[in-house]
Amino acid sequence: MAETDPKRLMDPKTGFSHQTGTYSSLRPPLPLPPINQPLSVAEFCLSLFHRTSTDGSTTFVVNETAGESLSYSQFVSQVRSLAYSLQQRYFLSQNDVAFVVSPPSIHIPVVYFALLSLGIIVSPSNPLSSNSEIAHQIQLSKSVIAFATSKTFHKIPSLKHGTILLDSPEFLSMLTQSNVDNIIKSVKVNQSDTAAILYSSGTTGRVKGVMVTHRNLIGMMAISHRYNMNQGKDNDKPPPRPVTFFTLPLFHVFGFFMLLGMVLSASTVVLVERFDFEEMLRAVEKYKVTGMPVSPPVVVALVKSDLTKKYNLSSLQGLGCGGASLGEEMAQRFTKKFPNVLLAQ
Repeated sequence: MAETDPKRLMDPKTGFSHQTGTYSSLRPPLPLPPINQPLSVAEFCLSLFHRTSTDGSTTFVVNETAGESLSYSQFVSQVRSLAYSLQQRYFLSQNDVAFVVSPPSIHIPVVYFALLSLGIIVSPSNPLSSNSEIAHQIQLSKSVIAFATSKTFHKIPSLKHGTILLDSPEFLSMLTQSNVDNIIKSVKVNQSDTAAILYSSGTTGRVKGVMVTHRNLIGMMAISHRYNMNQGKDNDKPPPRPVTFFTLPLFHVFGFFMLLGMVLSASTVVLVERFDFEEMLRAVEKYKVTGMPVSPPVVVALVKSDLTKKYNLSSLQGLGCGGASLGEEMAQRFTKKFPNVLLAQ
């Protein structure tokens, strides 16, 4: 009888299968929720957050540009309040698409989690996109409602359920509904449902919409959770509470994924509305930032700039570099300059 066990066919040293021509991970499988269990990625992240010992008064997100902040207890309360307000005021159906076009702000995580918990598909876009680009993305995603700001509102065409302004009194009132836990209508979100429609950069041809399911994101979050649980296991002292400076736009797939992971790991997130290299260095010193997701140009700037000598960057423990490849020579130069900072690609 022919050998059919995939584990027996796989090279135990490399994970390569000559039968399928593919590689499999040599790490033990991740424990994932049963595929038939109704579960949104928002619920999954919040459930893991609630298992942490994080105090509700701990800061979740800081908008350094606007001088605003949001604690974890405020965040959870606002997510529930916004979800309830959307159910009461708008006739949205599950799997409707909500278009989001806004600069980074403390409201964006609340909007994402409220929509995801209701089974509404999140479709974030670059606020610097032109009117025609926005119209093309809305046509691709078939969005029925939008979240924007006073500065981006004019780019949104007429939609079935209109546009909600994130800097309006109406929206702020939607965040402050009290005693909503027992009256929010339960929504059954299947893991196979689409969670988000994110947009490609348009490197080849026009911008394309990329559909990502709740199951996709839950799997990615499970990987992050295992990594977080393994951190500090070999140390006598517990690792410092994670503080992450975001150089990434929240509409980008990298930023979108990382933002979900921040809730899961109970991290503090520091945002700026427009990236500035020296402002980043200042924030690392001010908030004792421990990590940053970055693109290769930021790594290059850290290696080459003398401004790094002006600020205390000793709290920095790791950089996650993505979006494009970083040359080996530049990676070695970074490690030589910052020997105590782990550079992961």
